[in-house]
Amino acid sequence: MSIHRRSLAAGAAALPLFAVHSQAQTALNVTIASSHPVANFWVSMMKNVFQPETEKFLRDNGNTHRINWREAYGGTLYRFQDTMEAVRDNITDIGYVGTLWEGSTMPLQNVTYFTPFATGDHAVVANAFEAMNENVPAIRENWSSLNMVPLSSFITDTYHIWSTFPVRTLDDLRNRKISAPGTSANWLSGTGATPVDGALTTYYTDIQTGVSEGALSFFVGILPTRVYEVARHICKCDVGAMYVGGIAANRQRFGRFPEPVRRAMTAAGKASTVAHIQDVSSRIAAAEAEMVQKGAIITTLAPAERQRWISGLPNIAQTWARSSGPASRDVLNAYFAAIRGAGQTPGRDWDREVTA
Repeated sequence: MSIHRRSLAAGAAALPLFAVHSQAQTALNVTIASSHPVANFWVSMMKNVFQPETEKFLRDNGNTHRINWREAYGGTLYRFQDTMEAVRDNITDIGYVGTLWEGSTMPLQNVTYFTPFATGDHAVVANAFEAMNENVPAIRENWSSLNMVPLSSFITDTYHIWSTFPVRTLDDLRNRKISAPGTSANWLSGTGATPVDGALTTYYTDIQTGVSEGALSFFVGILPTRVYEVARHICKCDVGAMYVGGIAANRQRFGRFPEPVRRAMTAAGKASTVAHIQDVSSRIAAAEAEMVQKGAIITTLAPAERQRWISGLPNIAQTWARSSGPASRDVLNAYFAAIRGAGQTPGRDWDREVTA
């Protein structure tokens, strides 16, 4: 951590945790922060749901505590690479932790990225992790060992392909360059496509300049990037919704909050997950409609071609399990049990392909 970041943490720690309000309320100074601006659809849940829901719960249950929110949204305290460290080290009391950027420190939480085509239902994924964060010992202990308390579960909607060329069959991807950063590069194995590293913020320029010819992405995330202007062909292939982390509190600070405040934040976190699911659901159709209105051409990959893609993938879940420890099997079992328990049939039974 840089000296600047440590000084911020020290300064925050020096602030009085409690102050007596003239109306017999206890006022708490709470720093809430993120690496992304409030316009980001994950972060908006913190500002527009988590904070007011916490306040409402306190008002409805005795009104003896009040929160003085010290907002530091938009990367004013730390970058996206440091979301876990910022909460762990109490640079912020509460923050959005992007588990998708924590492959080495939080590998179990990244199970969705190693089980593509499991489910495209983002609500199922979010609800699965709400339960897993509480009920899978290894995941619960991982959060605790990193000095954090998870309060909500955030997800993406399902992934598709945006490209400069039409994708009607899997063969259309052969010898094409597709932006697929990090773990998502594995999803192109067997297709003949070449994955290109990048991010939502680079896709437009990368495609425009020929660095890539398309991108694997999701409607809600890609709409603000206007990638559909340079890659107007959208092939719906339902690669799957992904878990990306959520709101978390520094465990030590959380433990010092009065019990009513802890209950309020826990309830507000759950409300944030519910609101996030609903928000994503409403945004998908609107994003698709806007892209079509602006010239995008949408097709759907035929079921047989999609199955051909799924069947051609190597056993990437096995690779993940071997590098993530023995608890990976418990995580897989819990995740796929949640999917099947919701009445869905995974596109591939990754949990049944992992051997000891």
